[in-house]
Amino acid sequence: MKYVFGPVNSRRLGISLGIDIIPYKTCSFDCIYCECGHTTVLTNELKDYVPYNDVIGEIEQVLSKRPVLDVVTFAGSGEPTLNSRIGDFIKYIKSNFPEYKVAVLTNSSMLHKEEVRRSIINADIIYPSLDAVSNDVFKKINRPMPGIDPNTIIDSLVKLRREFTGKLSIEIFIVNESIYTREELAKLKDACTKISPDEIHINSLDRPGTEDRIKPVSIENLEHIRDFFNPLPVKLITKRETPDNSKGYFSIYEDAVYDAITKDRLSAEEIADSLNLRMFDVLRTIKSLQGEGRI
Repeated sequence: MKYVFGPVNSRRLGISLGIDIIPYKTCSFDCIYCECGHTTVLTNELKDYVPYNDVIGEIEQVLSKRPVLDVVTFAGSGEPTLNSRIGDFIKYIKSNFPEYKVAVLTNSSMLHKEEVRRSIINADIIYPSLDAVSNDVFKKINRPMPGIDPNTIIDSLVKLRREFTGKLSIEIFIVNESIYTREELAKLKDACTKISPDEIHINSLDRPGTEDRIKPVSIENLEHIRDFFNPLPVKLITKRETPDNSKGYFSIYEDAVYDAITKDRLSAEEIADSLNLRMFDVLRTIKSLQGEGRI
């Protein structure tokens, strides 16, 4: 499928069926840790990026079989709140498959717009990111679209907390201990106190990110940062304690992608088109094939 993927076993979400409603690497950030790679279309334009009926058709095809899921998640290879119809997708799921919880993963960049906050208000869980408060650290980590600043994001998260009755969990992605001085951590803690989320998730690299220089942070240092946030409701997102089935998910495409590369000599873009796959699935499958030494 082109828009619905998984289920995958997520460290934070459990068994999650993903819905990707943004073209590959269309985002308002170009985060140095993103596992999807560099942003190729840096934008803050709200529009209908993918065919609504095609996405609904895939959602219907999967959820009508009533699979066992912890959550249906709007996420993927770009910023989902850039899609102007995300609210319509959420309402469709809640109306037709009310037994499933709906989550939205967002980098928080568009939440200053009332229409965006209103569009995701029917979700059950929202996972917004807040990686830095100081403008220089924010730009270094998130490399945002010009005009996006952390203070505006914090203000928008305060508004979202007042408006949203579901579960709000802030994610702070720790990319390098040296960046997070005691002063920066104190600013993040103050911001989280102001926002008052249900949970704060301290996260770090689990898969290869955009920049090779970004490495996973040690458990000891993550625990130190977690303790700094006490007594706020902080949770450390560690490496999966259950078997990671994401490799199994990508391996289902391996033979088809292998043939497309070795026999048909297709590019990644051509493979995505010919197999009707997300570009992210193609690239992750290629990485898997490379890791196995097949290509």
